Amino acid sequence: MTNPTPIPLLQVQDLRVQLPTARGPVLALRGLSFALAPGQTLGVIGESGCGKSLTALAIMGLLPERSQVSGSIRLNGHELLGQDEAAWCRVRGARMAMVFQEPMTALNPLHTIAHQIAEPLRMHQGLDAAAARRRALTLLERVQLPRARERLDAYPHQLSGGQRQRVMIAMALACGPDLLIADEPTTALDVTVQKEVLDLMSQLVREDGMGMLLISHDLGLMRERVQQVMVMYGGQCVEHADTETLFAHPAHPYTRGLFAARPRLDWPRGTRLSTIAGQVPELHDLPAGCAFAGRCPQAQADCAVQAPSLDTIAPAHQVRCPHWSVA
Repeated sequence: MTNPTPIPLLQVQDLRVQLPTARGPVLALRGLSFALAPGQTLGVIGESGCGKSLTALAIMGLLPERSQVSGSIRLNGHELLGQDEAAWCRVRGARMAMVFQEPMTALNPLHTIAHQIAEPLRMHQGLDAAAARRRALTLLERVQLPRARERLDAYPHQLSGGQRQRVMIAMALACGPDLLIADEPTTALDVTVQKEVLDLMSQLVREDGMGMLLISHDLGLMRERVQQVMVMYGGQCVEHADTETLFAHPAHPYTRGLFAARPRLDWPRGTRLSTIAGQVPELHDLPAGCAFAGRCPQAQADCAVQAPSLDTIAPAHQVRCPHWSVA
């Protein structure tokens, strides 16, 4: 008798998000599908405007008003799309949480650190004020915030960028979520603090068995920190593979372009970095075919008119390009 296939922690299938704009509705996510297992970290990369942060907001149920969403988002097998706001609130913060890109705008400047960490504990776990405060201190100590007890009654503006990010992580972990989404969590931090925050997040994922969705522009970070990588462009996944495979054998022309633009220490002084011609197209201006066709050095006549499918080219390696093998 064979063992049943385990249910993924997070399973996204054919996710489509239409946003209202001044120029009319636009399809910002176009059939996105992926899965994440407990204890696994999935990295999402791509230029600004490719749909990375929108994917995170869709999973969290935080899309702009009048957005239209279709497809499926399942957390531990439970469908999230279609539920009312009250149901979203019961899941958000309790079973899944998000560390935002800029903690200074994500934290409430009018409330103390203790109040903000205690809020999800009181809401989701029913702790009283004293118990929630004690738990808040434990969380701040766990994320290694210096002088944690003194910081409980501080306000966000009284902390440094790295300290605020640690507070955001403590808030996200307060109720022991199954899924942690980190959207560019180290953008505003210096290199030393970046490493400390990332080490902390990796440690917490290992200890708690959470799944983590890590969004970043930093390819070096992806190589070191995630098990799988999904490359996004034009609101779609254009390549998905385990990290080792993707870095050893990037297949999609866009992925190759991103990798070619990385500086290398062994290059002689004055070497010019490779660039990807053009810019990410506006959502209103996406072509009928491949979204990358206008910038692709391998584009052929069919690319502009025929939308490519996401095909498997090797075990656990998918690419959205029929001409990926062209050198």
